[in-house]
Amino acid sequence: MRSKDKKQVNLIAQTNPKSPITEQYRLIRTNIQFSSVDKDIQTIVVTSSEPNDGKSTTAANLAIVLAQEEKKVLLVDSDLRKPSVHYAFSLSNIEGLTSVLTKKMNIEKAVMKTTVPNLEILTSGPIPPNPSELLNSKAIEKAIDELKKIYDYIIFDTPPVLVVPDSQIVANKCDGVIMVVASGKTNKQSAVKAKELLVKANTPLLGVVLNGVETDNSNYYYYQS
Repeated sequence: MRSKDKKQVNLIAQTNPKSPITEQYRLIRTNIQFSSVDKDIQTIVVTSSEPNDGKSTTAANLAIVLAQEEKKVLLVDSDLRKPSVHYAFSLSNIEGLTSVLTKKMNIEKAVMKTTVPNLEILTSGPIPPNPSELLNSKAIEKAIDELKKIYDYIIFDTPPVLVVPDSQIVANKCDGVIMVVASGKTNKQSAVKAKELLVKANTPLLGVVLNGVETDNSNYYYYQS
């Protein structure tokens, strides 16, 4: 399963910045910036309704294109059950978010640099026995407050909404949510249910990324909710 996750995260915004797909990620970036007119959008949750819809790829590439605009960006792997960000960026996952939340390491030591200028990573850390409880703790609220003083954008890669409650928990502490759905794969009823659950988290749904659509030589399309 882990090797499969590793293959699924494609950092195309870094490896092929002129690709039509990368341009779609820049469009997402632009839409987020327009959403910030009336309210600062600094902390963003990226999730999906079901597994394997491309949420981690979207989170990683969104973080890259934000960093490419000379914004200081942190990508946080808050999928504490099946983390994949450390594979994508070839980083160690011995320590990470769970280490911070359990007070075994401070944030400054847990955050790692990447080969992308302005982009840093906070991996998941060791998989805990109680992911939901950790993500719903005062410790993560304190961590987010600290990180907001350092970074322009903080992107949280979270588990699928319909699998566990973790995404709703994290979303409730953030400024906005992006939901990823896969064309021809994601069940429509599942997507609607996931949206309803996210709305209950009292966090604005910034938009939806429709993944897997062949349009103008691109297989990603974005629209605002």
